[in-house]
Amino acid sequence: MIQEHHARKLHWDLRLEMDGVLKSWALPKTPLVEKGEKRLAIQTEDHDLSYIDFEGEIPEGLYGAGKVTVWDSGSYELESRKPEKLVFILKGEKMKGRYTLLRWKRRGEKDWLFFRAADKPKKKGKNKENKKEE
Repeated sequence: MIQEHHARKLHWDLRLEMDGVLKSWALPKTPLVEKGEKRLAIQTEDHDLSYIDFEGEIPEGLYGAGKVTVWDSGSYELESRKPEKLVFILKGEKMKGRYTLLRWKRRGEKDWLFFRAADKPKKKGKNKENKKEE
């Protein structure tokens, strides 16, 4: 799920359900990325699962004050999970395809790169039509 968040600065919140919570990253630029483009993704605090479809106004004076709308929703398939790298397939209404979150060691502990990953190569196997008849 991705929320459009009009806080002090407009950003998009990427949320992936893992370990019983919504792991969250703030994207300062639109999440629609073409292959080869990268976006900064700043990891934020985990959110409760009840937040998955939240839309509304966070009141002034509270953390994240501003209007929140669901920008995209759907499901995802986790392909690989390591402390420094997540690879997943998004199956949303707007976002579809294989994506990667990669911890950006040159910056800070919370900074990641978000980008469209190459399509997974197809497994090489024998094609029935190409088998020689014996």
